[in-house]
Amino acid sequence: MDPILLFHSLIMGLVEGITEFLPISSTGHLILTGDLLGFLDKEKRDVYEIFIQLGAMLAVVWEYRRKIGHTVAGAVRPGGERNLLLGIVIAFIPAAIAGLLFSKQIKAVLFNPVCVAIAFIVGGLIILWAEKREHKVKAETVDDLSLKDALKVGLCQCLALIPGTSRSGATIIGGLFLGLSRKAATEFSFFLGIPTLGAASLYSLIKHREALSADDIGVFAVGFIASFVFAFLAIRALLRFISTHSFAVFAWYRIVFGLIVLASWQTGLVNWSAG
Repeated sequence: MDPILLFHSLIMGLVEGITEFLPISSTGHLILTGDLLGFLDKEKRDVYEIFIQLGAMLAVVWEYRRKIGHTVAGAVRPGGERNLLLGIVIAFIPAAIAGLLFSKQIKAVLFNPVCVAIAFIVGGLIILWAEKREHKVKAETVDDLSLKDALKVGLCQCLALIPGTSRSGATIIGGLFLGLSRKAATEFSFFLGIPTLGAASLYSLIKHREALSADDIGVFAVGFIASFVFAFLAIRALLRFISTHSFAVFAWYRIVFGLIVLASWQTGLVNWSAG
């Protein structure tokens, strides 16, 4: 196995793990990183990304295994557990439908570094706007989220089909607009990521099953493990961070990073693919 390829796989898994649950767009970072590294061909990279997304998703399942177990067990009777489970299902549906209808067209047009950089900047400005608004909390915990607001968060998640927008960013900031506390918005985004990433990965795996090869096990395994480990660390770090900070730092990161990508593309410093 090519050690350089394994090292690139480690980097891609690290990028996925760190960015999947932060409001900075994992898809956008993977497009930029993969383009910069020249990592695998398009079809093979699509399959590879399925596995590293699964790694990130399983990190959430492991971190919240007790909460998930209590929620599933408690859903047999009325209460917060049933409400949360129904809320996750309801919030999942809009993005699932939108993805089936429009993902092919979006990938054909917007999956390139320049569009990602623009989405980074726009998303950063929206986060700053959200942080400047008065934040009135209606739901302190995820169990307090109404089904109506869960649907609205699910509609916000549809924006994440645009690469560079960030699934976590769309759902967390959408939750803040709807009156969720920072912790509730963040945890609901984590939980919503389980069916969203799981369904997307299963669909992509079936779609690209012919591209699977035993020769790729080493590369995929390195990326999967790296994604799981760094997603686990990122989840814990984010929860500690938001207990005393706003999301503004992520907004400025998005804006600065997006501007750097656009500047390097415009000046020819980096040969980003424009489409």
